[in-house]
Parts: sequence; C-alpha cells; structure tokens
Amino acid sequence: MQTAFPFLDASRLLTLIDHELELVEPSPHLVTELYAACQHPLTCRDMPAMAHTTRDGLLSFLANNPGGRSAPIPERGIAPGYTFWMRLRHVVPLNPRLPPPPVAMAGSISLRIGHSGNLDWFLGHLGYHVLPPARGRGFAERACRLLLPLARAHGHAHLWITCNPENAASRRTCERLGARFIDIVPVPPDNALYAQGDRFKCRYRLDL
Repeated sequence: MQTAFPFLDASRLLTLIDHELELVEPSPHLVTELYAACQHPLTCRDMPAMAHTTRDGLLSFLANNPGGRSAPIPERGIAPGYTFWMRLRHVVPLNPRLPPPPVAMAGSISLRIGHSGNLDWFLGHLGYHVLPPARGRGFAERACRLLLPLARAHGHAHLWITCNPENAASRRTCERLGARFIDIVPVPPDNALYAQGDRFKCRYRLDL
C-alpha cells in the first residue's frame, strides 16, 4: 500500500540547468535518447549492466514512477524520492577543452527523502550514475548540487551519500561536494544491496 507524500514541483523550485547539463523529469519522449546512450559502445564496454537496459524497462520505470516520482512504501522500506535524467544541452560546455559527449543523455540522479537506518547507513539520499561516454566532466557533482535546494525544501539539514569503497570516482564526487567521510560499514546479508553484490559502504555526510 502506497502512502501519500507531498511531492514538490521541482521545476518551479529549482534551477535545473548548469551550463550544458540539465536535469529533466523522465518522460516517454526522452526514452529514445536515454536508450541510445545506454547502447553506446563505451557503455557496453565499461558499464554492461546499463547496456542491458531495454526500452520496455524504461517505459516500465515511467509507468511505476510518473514524472520520476517514487511514492513511499513503508512496509517495504521504500522512501519517497525524485529521479531526474541528465540531459545535455547544445551550448558551449563548461570545459571547452573537452569535446561534447557523443550522447544526448549523460545518466540519471535520484534524491530520496527522509531518514531511516537503510537510507542513512547503506542506500544514501543521493544516488547517481554517469554513463561512460559522458564521464570526466563533473556531471555527478554538478547534478547533486542542483538538487540540494530540493532536499532543503523537504527539511533536510544533511544528506548521507554512500558508495562502494573501490568506487574512486564516486568518492571523489563526495569530496568535491564537501561531504565528510564518516566510516565504512558492512552491508547486512538481509539488505537488498547485499544481494546485488555490495559488501561494504563508505558513508559521507553532506551538511546543507
């Protein structure tokens, strides 16, 4: 049973553009662009899990999370949240020394709202992935910064960001955001992340 949650109109609350990067609400007319980025040769080589993304899978996500909004399901430990897709704009890049990425979509980012043992210790409030053909341009950090006002609007004074200890890129993103490394914790065997192969999580605290 899903519980009502007061989602905010992010398009009115936030400035969702940072130079060539724009956060957009997921919608059916953008599926082709994201699917193409998932099928790019660099994604297939360096991120095979995303290369297995299908159009039907993306459409199923949209059907279950209209506009990228995920309703809470307390009995399953699912927190309310927002998902945005990272779309690239046809403008001069922030770093003109790098060529524009060869894809229209750079990845996605999610913001989960509230506090729980699972969020604060293992899953984290911010989850993001940048597809391989769009990496090296700071998109993860920039996307996180664009969502911080939304977290504040929901009453968050701090956010937890977690990542696998071996994920150097994600750890650098946390550091550039100004998040403080707190500790590394083992993932319990009964946690869904354990079933995905995660055994430890680095925990960073970002004060807002």
